[in-house]
Amino acid sequence: MSNLKWRLVTIGVLVLLSVYALFPRDVKTRQRRPDGTFFDTVTRRVPLRKGLDLSGGMHLALEVDESKGVVANKSEAIDRALKVVRTRIEGMGVSETVIQKAGNDRIIIDIPGVDDRERAIRMVQDQAFLAFQITDKTNAFEKVLPRLDAIAKTRGLGAATAGARTAPAPNASLNGLLTAGGDSSRSASGITRDSAKKDMAKAKADSATLPGASGGVISKMILAGQFPGEFLFERNNKDILKDFLDVPDVQAAMPPGKVVRFGSDSVVIQNKSYGYLYLVDERPIITGESLTDAKPNSTPEGTVVEFTLSNEGGRKFQRETAKHVKDYMAIVLDNVVMGRPPVINSAIGTRGQITMGQGRELQAAQGLSLVLKAGALPVPLKVAEVRNIGPSLGQDSINKAWIAGTIALALVVIIMLGYYRFSGMLAVAGLALYVLYTLATLASFDAVLTLPGLAGFVLSIGIAVDANVLIFERIREELDRGKTVRTAIDEGFRHAMSAIIDSNVSTILTAAVLYQYGTGPVKGFAVTLIAGIVASMVTSIFVVKTFYLLWLNRSRGAQTLSI
Repeated sequence: MSNLKWRLVTIGVLVLLSVYALFPRDVKTRQRRPDGTFFDTVTRRVPLRKGLDLSGGMHLALEVDESKGVVANKSEAIDRALKVVRTRIEGMGVSETVIQKAGNDRIIIDIPGVDDRERAIRMVQDQAFLAFQITDKTNAFEKVLPRLDAIAKTRGLGAATAGARTAPAPNASLNGLLTAGGDSSRSASGITRDSAKKDMAKAKADSATLPGASGGVISKMILAGQFPGEFLFERNNKDILKDFLDVPDVQAAMPPGKVVRFGSDSVVIQNKSYGYLYLVDERPIITGESLTDAKPNSTPEGTVVEFTLSNEGGRKFQRETAKHVKDYMAIVLDNVVMGRPPVINSAIGTRGQITMGQGRELQAAQGLSLVLKAGALPVPLKVAEVRNIGPSLGQDSINKAWIAGTIALALVVIIMLGYYRFSGMLAVAGLALYVLYTLATLASFDAVLTLPGLAGFVLSIGIAVDANVLIFERIREELDRGKTVRTAIDEGFRHAMSAIIDSNVSTILTAAVLYQYGTGPVKGFAVTLIAGIVASMVTSIFVVKTFYLLWLNRSRGAQTLSI
C-alpha cells in the first residue's frame, strides 16, 4: 500500500509541474500598428510558441555594412558571418529558425514567434569584439589638450557649443559632487574596483580640472576622473565630442599608441548626468579570440557573465596582468568600455567574470554570453529589411495537418480500446498523461511547435502505444500459463522492460544525432521526438502499472483481467 501511495504522489507531482509549465502567463510582445510603427504590449498565453509554418514570425535580411570600410570579398565574409549568426540565434533556444545565405552579399533569417524584436536584431548585429586594455597612466591626454582646443577653435567648435551645458567650474571638487551613480560595473576575477566612497575620499579639491587645460572648449567639456586615464563629460555633449574625436586632424594629434573609448556607465554630478571617457593603450593585452566559454550567473554582486579562456590565452592573460598589477584594466566590448575599469590586484589565469551590476536582467547576461561564445562577426552587418511574415504552409495545409493528426490519434485510441478492452482503457489514460508531460517538457525547453515537430509528437504516441502492446502481450502469455492476475501483471512488466528500453534508447540516440547535426525543422523534430519518448517510457512503464496496482487494490477479489 505504501508503494502505491508513493506512486500516486509522484504522478500527482508530475501533473502539477506540467500544469504549471503550461499555465498561461503574461508575455511582453511587440506588435505593429496600422501605420507601420511598433508598440510593446502584454498578452496572456500558453508558453508554447508556433513555428514559421504554423503562425509566421519575423523576417530579417542582413547585409555587409561598408560604411566603416570597403570589404574586398563580400561572399567569403558572408560565409564566415553566417556561422556566427547561426550560433547566436540557435543559442537563444529551439526556435526553428531558417538562416541561409542569399546571393553573395545577404543573410536571410526567419525567426518564428519572436517576442523581443529588438533583442533579436541586436544579437545578430553586435560585433562582440572583446578586448582588455590598460588605461593610460602617463597623463598623455592632458598633454594634448592645448592642441585639441586649438583644433576645436579653428573648426569653430567653440561658437557651436556656446550654449551647451558644460562641466562644473574649474575649482569644483569631485569630493561631494558625486550624488548618485549608474554603476553597472563589470569586473574580472583577480581585479576589483575601489568603492565610490573610497574614491571620493581620495579626490582632491582641484580634481575636476585637467592638468594642462588651456581653458578651450574641449578643456571645458571634459572633467578629470578618479584614476589615471578616466575622464567625464556631460552627456548632452556626447554627440559633439564623439564627432570631434573622429576628425582626422584630432586622430593625428592623439598620443601615439593610445585610443579614446567612451564608457557605458554614467554618474550624476550636481544634478547633471555625466558619461565616462577613457584613454587606453591601443594594443590590448588580450582579445576575445582566446575566449572558449561564457555563461550567465547570479551573485550577491549582481548578474555576471563568467568566461573561460583557452590554455594559451590564459597563460598570456596571466603574463600580461602580472605586468600591470595595480593598473586599471578596461573591459572593452565593441569599442565601448563596459562599466568602470577595475584595478588589477593580482595575475589572472584562464577564468574571470564580467559583472553587469545590480538590477540588470539575467536575459541581458544570457544575450552577452551567447554573443561572446559565438565569437565576433568577421565584418559589420546592417539590417537591410525587417518585416513580419505569415504562416509558410498556408491555412489550408495547416487545417489538413491538424485533421490528419486528430485522425491518427483517434485510430490509436479506438484500436487500443477495441483490442485490449479494460487494459486498453488504462493505456489510453496513461496516453492522456503522456500528452500533458510531453507538452510541458517542450514548454520548459522553450521549444516551438512546427509541423515536423507535431509529426514527431504523433510518432512518439505510436511508440508509447507500442510499449503498452509489448507489456499487454506478455501479460496475456503469463495468464495463459495459469498465473494469477497480480503475478501476470508483475511478470508482464518485468519481461517486457528490456525490449522497451532497448527500442526507446536506440530511437533516442538516433534523434540525438539529428539534433546535433540538423538545423531548423530537423532539430525541432528531434527535440519533440526525444521529449515524447522519455514521457512515453514514464507513462507506459510507471503510470500504467500504477493504474493496474490501483485496480488490483480496489478489486482484491477479481480473478479475471479484461485484456
